[in-house]
Amino acid sequence: MTDLEFLGLAIRASNMAALIAILFTLLLLGKSMLDFSQTGPPMGREVLRHYRGVLVLSLGRLAVAAFLVANLLALPGALAYLLGLVLFGLPYHPAVAALAALLSLLLLAFFQFCRVLHDSPGVIVASSHYAMPRFYPLWERLSPARLARVALLTRLAYFTWVALGAAALWWQGAVYSALSLIMLHGLVQLVYRAWIEESEPLPLPFPASTPGKRRNLLMIGSDTLRADRLGHAGYRRALTPNLDRLAGRGAVLTQCYVPCARTAPSLLSLFTGTWPHSHGVRDNFVSDAERALIPAALPKLLAEAGYQTAAVGDWAASDLSKFDLGFATLDVPADQWNLKFLLRQGPKDIRLFLSLFLGNRIGKFFLEEIYYLGGIPLTRQLGQRARRMLKRLGEDERPFFLNVFMASTHPPFASEYPYYTMYADPSYRGPSKFAMAKLTDPFEIIRRQGEPREEFDLEQILDLYDGCVKRFDDELGHILDYLEASDLARDTLVVVYSDHGMEFFEHETWGQGNSAISDFSARIPMVLAGPSLPAATRLDGVTRSIDLAPTLLDLLDLPPAPTMEGVSLAAALKGGTLPELPAFCETGIWLTTLPGTPEGHLSYPGILELLDVPDLASGTLAIKREYQRQVVAAKDRSIRLGRWKLVYQPLENGKLLRLYDLESDPDCRRDLSADQTEVTSSLWGLLQAWMEKDAPGSPAYRHRNGTMDS
Repeated sequence: MTDLEFLGLAIRASNMAALIAILFTLLLLGKSMLDFSQTGPPMGREVLRHYRGVLVLSLGRLAVAAFLVANLLALPGALAYLLGLVLFGLPYHPAVAALAALLSLLLLAFFQFCRVLHDSPGVIVASSHYAMPRFYPLWERLSPARLARVALLTRLAYFTWVALGAAALWWQGAVYSALSLIMLHGLVQLVYRAWIEESEPLPLPFPASTPGKRRNLLMIGSDTLRADRLGHAGYRRALTPNLDRLAGRGAVLTQCYVPCARTAPSLLSLFTGTWPHSHGVRDNFVSDAERALIPAALPKLLAEAGYQTAAVGDWAASDLSKFDLGFATLDVPADQWNLKFLLRQGPKDIRLFLSLFLGNRIGKFFLEEIYYLGGIPLTRQLGQRARRMLKRLGEDERPFFLNVFMASTHPPFASEYPYYTMYADPSYRGPSKFAMAKLTDPFEIIRRQGEPREEFDLEQILDLYDGCVKRFDDELGHILDYLEASDLARDTLVVVYSDHGMEFFEHETWGQGNSAISDFSARIPMVLAGPSLPAATRLDGVTRSIDLAPTLLDLLDLPPAPTMEGVSLAAALKGGTLPELPAFCETGIWLTTLPGTPEGHLSYPGILELLDVPDLASGTLAIKREYQRQVVAAKDRSIRLGRWKLVYQPLENGKLLRLYDLESDPDCRRDLSADQTEVTSSLWGLLQAWMEKDAPGSPAYRHRNGTMDS
């Protein structure tokens, strides 16, 4: 066979592979449209009608990506058939070539499905129309050894076949074809290793010190990490050895509270050192105009002081790009509460197919909306990206501030192997074996918050959650080890934190920021370690997340912003007295009626009427302006001061006040408001004064609504 003859057959075989890929993509697209599903909230027809073009373009983009992936899967079969013709001198038959390409596509896709089902089944849960128990018999037959053995044997068989075909081509005089075949497969292997396997970065040498160089700051957060899971809290399982070791050489704030246990308002308060009524972000749904009024934040202040500032995160970290906090380098997704972004993720079937293959650099670069799909575990990839960013920042002589924020412990509590099996009952056969069932996107998480405890396999979900905590701690350990290996640890202040905790029906509700009575959502883990901080320090008094930014600036010898309402805890961390601080907290927006809601509680419309897209060009989801005051007025509030906690619930006719003594009643079961009237009155006065700062006519209110006097 000559080079020209082989080229002609190769073109015909590749065209057949492309045809099979086109047919497969059309079937996949048809199935996706037949069972159409959309991530995000259901919106009115007039809004969706405006985005018909976006939806069509998004489907087209996903279809092209599906075709390219399918074509790559079909090509090995077509090539194997072609080499068989060379080896045995057989004539070309289009039907056989099509069958070879189809078998290759189906077998390779099935193998990848099996690998993902074993290694990271949350990927499948996030985009599957099908009941997960259907896959349990297959999953039970999978193991790392079996998958590795099948992969090795398949590669050996394929590359042996390619080598034999290349040798036959050489022997028949098609030298250029033989060389091209070998070079092509070598290039494919290089691309695979560089872009798909994402090999670990090497430790970096310690950068040259400069006189007077400031200390670095590394913050690592995990969304929805409960404070009671840490080792110092006495949890029944040893989930956080790396975090506990860090606390042993630094300080832990055991009673640290966020002002609103939802991601956006919590992160804004943490970085700006201000209460939600001051920065204006009361929940995750903020219009473009409102998000432009953020006070000076920690990243911006550090950048002005000469720091490199960077943020790395997965799908839970989109608020770091949504709000201009001052990060010069952002390796985070676009706004997850944007309707255009949600529409770009497409329907489930095509999304599932692409998710199997694009959890890598290629997917991140070309299809961000699939790579950052809510609910998909990315802890390993994020840890690698964080270490690469540390390498990049550490090689510069300037100090750096790097914030890493992960969704490792966020619902639906999916994690990679072996973490999702680490604590779970092996005999469990219910729908939540791999992740919390029926929670395939952030809005399903919100919608299901009104369901009672009986709807959930709570013990299994708690076991899954503990596996997620362990997964986060192990990745934290890799980052801290890398910091040590690169000799950056001695000049780096490390902070580990969360944006909020999680309620698991302690007070009849689950989720984040739904209950002002429970402490499990508003209290967060907070650990600091590094230069100038004494080891094994515990601050057991009440602290607030708004105190973190001024504290860090103080530790870095920089002044706080005049807008900051938190106080520096630097003196207390170094052995001084911790001041008695009031911790205020408010609930987040409710998109459904929650179990345990008292009769006559203030309320507002449901999600269909509540949310809107004020700017159709940007696609940002926001609460309609006419309901904003109503939503704020309906919030439950609390104040924690010393041993006491007062909870306020607004009613249509009056209010409910409940008082708890957290020293004798940490679970908040006994209301003492009738017995401790003086304490109740005192705390209610403080809480009222805090709430009045958000009232119409207050400076914060007038600033956010553009009526501040010049």
